[in-house]
Amino acid sequence: MLLQKPAFLLFYHARAAEASFGEWLGVLWHGLSLDCTVAGYVTAFPVLVVLASFWIPLSQRVWRIVLTVYFSLIALVTAAIFAVDLNLYGYWGFRLDGSVLIYLSDPGEALASASWGEVLRQILIMLVYAGAMIWSYRWILRLFRVEPVPLRGRVVPTVAALLIGGLTFLAIRGGVTVATANVSKVYFSSNMFLNHAATNPVFSFLSSVGDNENYAEAYPFFEEERRKTLFEELRGNRPGADAGTPRLLRSDRPNVVLILLESFGRTIMDETVNGEPVMPNMQRFKREGVWFENFFANSFRTDRGQVAVLCGFPAQTTMSIMKLPRKSATLPSLARSLGREGYRSAFMYGGDLNFTNQASFMYSTGWEKLIWQKDMQLDAPTSKWGYADDVVVDLFGDEVEALGREEQPFLAGLLTLSSHEPFEVPFAKFDDKLLNAMAFSDAQIGRLIDRLRESPVWDNLLVVLVADHGYPYPYDLAYNAPLRHRIPMIWLGGALATASRTVDTYASQIDICATLLAQMGLPHDEFDYSKNIFGATPPHKFGYYCFSDGFGVIDADGETVYDNTGETVLSQTGPQSERLEWGKAMLQTTYEDIGRR
Repeated sequence: MLLQKPAFLLFYHARAAEASFGEWLGVLWHGLSLDCTVAGYVTAFPVLVVLASFWIPLSQRVWRIVLTVYFSLIALVTAAIFAVDLNLYGYWGFRLDGSVLIYLSDPGEALASASWGEVLRQILIMLVYAGAMIWSYRWILRLFRVEPVPLRGRVVPTVAALLIGGLTFLAIRGGVTVATANVSKVYFSSNMFLNHAATNPVFSFLSSVGDNENYAEAYPFFEEERRKTLFEELRGNRPGADAGTPRLLRSDRPNVVLILLESFGRTIMDETVNGEPVMPNMQRFKREGVWFENFFANSFRTDRGQVAVLCGFPAQTTMSIMKLPRKSATLPSLARSLGREGYRSAFMYGGDLNFTNQASFMYSTGWEKLIWQKDMQLDAPTSKWGYADDVVVDLFGDEVEALGREEQPFLAGLLTLSSHEPFEVPFAKFDDKLLNAMAFSDAQIGRLIDRLRESPVWDNLLVVLVADHGYPYPYDLAYNAPLRHRIPMIWLGGALATASRTVDTYASQIDICATLLAQMGLPHDEFDYSKNIFGATPPHKFGYYCFSDGFGVIDADGETVYDNTGETVLSQTGPQSERLEWGKAMLQTTYEDIGRR
């Protein structure tokens, strides 16, 4: 496996030449994590064989045959994946994944775009690579000896084999951190070619084999023509959607700070304990800034909320597009749109951005710089998820002020984490652990905003505070209830021409991209689902969210909550309307869109 990355860089030498020698070394270094994971899978069976050989009285020849056959098969499969991936990358632009299996039903068509020269070359590469692997395996097998040993003499090697088995499990898992092995672990650069070069093709293929279900047929509510007609009425980028938009900004090119607030549900923000607000700073900012009264999260998970906020793409019911790197890389994004206007971008998180493929998603959707737990190395305690918000907001404040001293405009993002379960924070204000953690995060955001307010960067700064998702509080709040998904959004900063304003329009996280870009006078044609909240013309404004196999739609007239499993409307308030059809059209279109990507 050590040869895969140098061979890949050599094969695509023209693109590799654009990178520095240090970046080539970065490909090797960062790629080691998935190489170790694949090595763990490969060695798991031999470890079991060695363990069995201590106790099962078979001849050395039998054990050698078992391992030789196993290693030969592994070598052939690995070499085939490597050779196919090496050639297909030039056509596809991404590492081999499970979608290649779709084309095996018609091999002739699959090979139609490749010349016979290419086919023969890749077969030769496969044979050479497989031969090298088999030779190395046979050399290792020479070290394998099976000799009868007394019962007492088997204990020590058995314990040693079990310890090796434990290390093998850790390699397969990807370490001891919260994030298990995934493609995101090797992403280290804003240059996607280098990230792809660091990716182990065997892992990329095997980890995505189950990802090729037919998403387009997941929710066949309508015939295609009817679905198109319904969605056209909801499309956020329809002609004239920005007509009559009031101007809230003093500048067309403000610096933008986007803060995703972990689990900041609206019910928690409004909570008081003995008359004392749990989130006094959010309440203060609500009065000072532009407050969105009827705003909703699109999901109940951070990964889906991030995609909704940063890409204007709706959440899914039973899957997450963030976990499908090839598909999520094709999404439109706020970072990419602003990057075309000369904006620099940086995103910070005190935890592990490998979790749910976040790093892969962020880099592939245009974020230039990611700063997370592994980069911080702070002399501070960590929780299960990473560094607490108090130390991270200080670093983020430094980063924002540093970006503000440069000539280019910037987009800076922050994801908080202290208000995530298990709510372990260095703070003791309320007895309830949830409310105490929320109060702690609120205090840190308050410190950050007050610091930025005193900084020169404030004059041309737009700060967007928005939750990544809500939280079931009170604790008996139903998982599918609209109130469960209601969240705060507040705009602050010196770039605002108006403040102390309440926006009553119903909206959700997917509408942030179009709304921000429209305020900056920039097109948002790529964002089909994102609506300009301030647009005075259609499409109709509403909040939309998904839960497990269901959705909710809320507008000024009422709410509709639908459970697809039972094909039942769970809740319907206000006059009868088209909300049910809107929700079905949104969900069906989302999944058909994913299927096409």
